[in-house]
Amino acid sequence: MDNREGSNGRDAGTPPPIGAWRGGTALRGARWRRRSPAFMLKSPPFARESGFILWAERLALVAVPLAICAILLARSGRVEPTYAVVVLVVAALLAMLALAVLGVGAIDMWRHGRIGLFRLFRTLVLALAVLAGPAWLAIEAGRLPLLNDVTTDLDDPPEFSRSSAALAARRGHVPAVRDPRERERQRPAYSDLRPMVLDMEAEPAFRLVLEAVQALRWRVIEQSAPGGRSGQGRIEAVSETFLMRFEDDITIRIRPSPAGTRVDIRSASRIGRHDFGANAKRIRRLTEEILAQRE
Repeated sequence: MDNREGSNGRDAGTPPPIGAWRGGTALRGARWRRRSPAFMLKSPPFARESGFILWAERLALVAVPLAICAILLARSGRVEPTYAVVVLVVAALLAMLALAVLGVGAIDMWRHGRIGLFRLFRTLVLALAVLAGPAWLAIEAGRLPLLNDVTTDLDDPPEFSRSSAALAARRGHVPAVRDPRERERQRPAYSDLRPMVLDMEAEPAFRLVLEAVQALRWRVIEQSAPGGRSGQGRIEAVSETFLMRFEDDITIRIRPSPAGTRVDIRSASRIGRHDFGANAKRIRRLTEEILAQRE
């Protein structure tokens, strides 16, 4: 045999067939295809990103600054709170639309082998970040009754002051007197909210409640020490929500009782028909702070 020929009879100087060079690669590719998911098998060498994923990302990128803008507008106090709520609702709707388009894009990726998995997860995070707050509020709205005014005395709720100083501090807003049937919706949901009775005279009880209000950093807009024919005292305050800084109104009635001094609290939201449990939490915080100040 000619020494120029290899053991397989092929001329040593002739390059091997293409299939011979690629045999190992083809074998490894076949094994890879058997082990790979369907969407990876369908990906062509120059696969494009899903257009649905791109549009979903654009919607999410618009929703995020809108939500931030709504929060900043509300906290600035320069616009009506309802405007900030409208902007926040628009941001939430855009985020929901982004999730819907993202779902279509995920199906498109799976069926046609599109790329863009990182963009998909990034868009998902952005949309969920915008919807986290509204989703929690929706859960609370389904769990709690439709109320925006809560009190410890359902039979005789404390009334808010209508003095010029109180009206000016509340910008003319006076929470309306609730219908008795509406007040009854509070009873099963917040059965723990009851009048507070302190075993002390009305004057020291008034000072104790005032110190508790100041400790919570509520803005006191009016105070009246116990006295006069009824012997009642009153504290009017304004509290702000944590994130949006929406103002809610609180009135506290202090009056003598056979067991000492009775304290009744009422908290009402200025915006919306549903407080999502915020007023009940506010009353509980004040009650706990009064007990802490007393110790």
